[in-house]
Amino acid sequence: MKKILIVDDLEPFIRQERTLLDRSDFMIFTAKSSEEAIELHRRERVDLILADLNMPGISGDQMTSAIRLDPDLRYVSVMIICSQKKADMEKCAACGANDFITRPLDAKKLMDKISRLLEIPQRRNLRVLIKVSVKGTFDSAPFFGTTHNISVAGLLLESDKVLAKGDRINCVFYLPDSERVSAESEIIRVIRGEKTFQYGVKFLNVGEQDRGLIEAFVKKASWRQTSIRD
Repeated sequence: MKKILIVDDLEPFIRQERTLLDRSDFMIFTAKSSEEAIELHRRERVDLILADLNMPGISGDQMTSAIRLDPDLRYVSVMIICSQKKADMEKCAACGANDFITRPLDAKKLMDKISRLLEIPQRRNLRVLIKVSVKGTFDSAPFFGTTHNISVAGLLLESDKVLAKGDRINCVFYLPDSERVSAESEIIRVIRGEKTFQYGVKFLNVGEQDRGLIEAFVKKASWRQTSIRD
């Protein structure tokens, strides 16, 4: 049975969409704050969390970042509802959320996203925040972008280059205080913004040295971000 946790003021809207929530194989939980949501997820190990970005107290992106950094809680799909402001969408992408949707909410689009997120495998790789420039290559043509987060398995890339799911690219970037990293990669997720695109990038072929640099950075950054949050 799939477990869905709805946080803050989204519950009345979601409840109206009976086509999804009336299914007997879903169990619905609600929480009034991020703190309550984290504790409920700790008890129930839900499959999907729906949260608003601008919640009182701990915001939706801060809640998601905290969940991603907790080894006991991180394996859950998270979708955040936000405004159409670029800054808000960037916060959603950077915190490790699986997806986001902007207001005003479109019921069909929201339910499609919920259905898809409940079917994807749980994330097994810790992602940490990072913003560095990336030089990409697709079909021998160069393009440029910026990372939002990274794990040993891939990264979230923003670029004005038009790419599609399944495209093979090469990514070259420099981690902070590190050497050049190169990774043959594949686009596995596309988020269309107003002027740019965000791509979920999966590493396919990374050299042993480069993989070691990524692993060392993720380990160090996850410890630092946890220390700052504590």
